[in-house]
Amino acid sequence: MMRPWIPPMLLVLCGSAAATGLFFKGSPGAAVALLLVFMLLAGVNSPLIFPRSVGALEAQHRSTVDGRPVVFWRPGCTYCLRLRIRLGRDARRLHWVNIWRDPAGAATVREANSGNETVPTVVVDGRPHTNPDPAWVREQLSPRA
Repeated sequence: MMRPWIPPMLLVLCGSAAATGLFFKGSPGAAVALLLVFMLLAGVNSPLIFPRSVGALEAQHRSTVDGRPVVFWRPGCTYCLRLRIRLGRDARRLHWVNIWRDPAGAATVREANSGNETVPTVVVDGRPHTNPDPAWVREQLSPRA
């Protein structure tokens, strides 16, 4: 459980060390700005940004039961981050699968994208959609008439 927090903690420590050096060199404004940048990077790389990932098989089962889309993603993907941020709180209603932690999820993405691990790949009603518009994904969360 601690492993996902290592990169964010390292970013905070490095940012703190660099900001401390700038502060003692007489640049408190630059120190604060640098620390804020490192804190932002730490937040983006933390497990807080993405909801808890489940395995591909579990996500597909849950999706069959509740009809919610499954999002296949990987850490460091700017398009995945864009999708997550633009969805806001609605992102927690999706089933997220980290393809770097789940080989079955990676295989599903490769199958949907001609052998490439292109993410985010969103599966809605069994049909994959590669890098869809976040507004479209939000529409898929609405109750169907």
